[in-house]
Amino acid sequence: MPGKIARARIRRPAAPSPALYGSGHSPYADFVPQLNKLRTAAPGGRGGNTAAASLSRLRTALTVFFALDGFLFAGWVVRIPAIKEQTGASASDLGLALLGVSGGAVITMMLTGRLCRRFGSHPVTVACGVLLSLSIALPAQTHSTLALGLVLLVFGASYGGINVAMNSAAVDLVAAVRRPVMPSFHAAFSLGGMTGAGLGGLVAARLSPTAHLLGLTGIGLVVTALAAPALLRNRVPSPERLQGQPGNGSRPLRGTARKAVVLFGVIALCTAYGEGALAEWGTLHLQQDLHAHPGVAAAGYSLFALAMAAGRLSGTTLLERLGQTRILVAGGSLAATGMLLARSRPPPGWCSSASP
Repeated sequence: MPGKIARARIRRPAAPSPALYGSGHSPYADFVPQLNKLRTAAPGGRGGNTAAASLSRLRTALTVFFALDGFLFAGWVVRIPAIKEQTGASASDLGLALLGVSGGAVITMMLTGRLCRRFGSHPVTVACGVLLSLSIALPAQTHSTLALGLVLLVFGASYGGINVAMNSAAVDLVAAVRRPVMPSFHAAFSLGGMTGAGLGGLVAARLSPTAHLLGLTGIGLVVTALAAPALLRNRVPSPERLQGQPGNGSRPLRGTARKAVVLFGVIALCTAYGEGALAEWGTLHLQQDLHAHPGVAAAGYSLFALAMAAGRLSGTTLLERLGQTRILVAGGSLAATGMLLARSRPPPGWCSSASP
């Protein structure tokens, strides 16, 4: 029996399935060769059970970090109106200050990949979780637009770092479990955002931004401390076909691959633009332009996060049944339709100014 397992180790994996590109079969059917299962399974099946349990614990820990990321980000989002008032910023000044989040995230995202290659995505995720928990309290300590913009650089850097690191870890886990479970992680982010916004709505009229965001710092540090051990102890086994073979390092993109990267980059840009605009300005619009109660304004982002969670929770099943291309086109079309409907709604106060 050991001899059979040894021979199975060196078998070449089959060519990638066409399902990866949107056919009717399971999209991840041939994502990772069978050698990982054989490599981790000792006689009697105990090794296979151990490996499965390790991946399960790892998936749970990553899910917690995704949820924490959404929870903390939503806590900041629902306090933007109060912090705008605290700093005395105009709409244009606030817009410039909010660029700090994007600027810090972009800078860190370009560096986090290198840190993940050097130290591993799991330790970097934990470190960024600590930094994000600490930086969430900084905006409430500011009393000028300049100071707000500077601390948002720090917040954006930690936010961008944890997103790159935990998504890198999630990609490795997806390859190991051989199912498109990535949407479940993103659904955890949305559910965390829904919870964070809901909590923010409950305390918005009772707690100052300082007390609220300091409380989120405490929650973030506790959750990070509880989830970090499982993330650091459990690692995804690396496919042997990527080890010890020449040509598997970083190579420049050419032709079709470069065009695909550019295309997906544009799609990601459009997605981030829409989500960022709604997250950073939606609560302020509801509260200042539509004169909603702070709790109701916070509920707006909570409902948005709930809708995202619903789409993401169904993502794995939809990917397996319909394929990636159909889901990408359908999701983009639905998002565009929603934005057009929002744009075509009557302006605030139109009914009161209309003639009888």
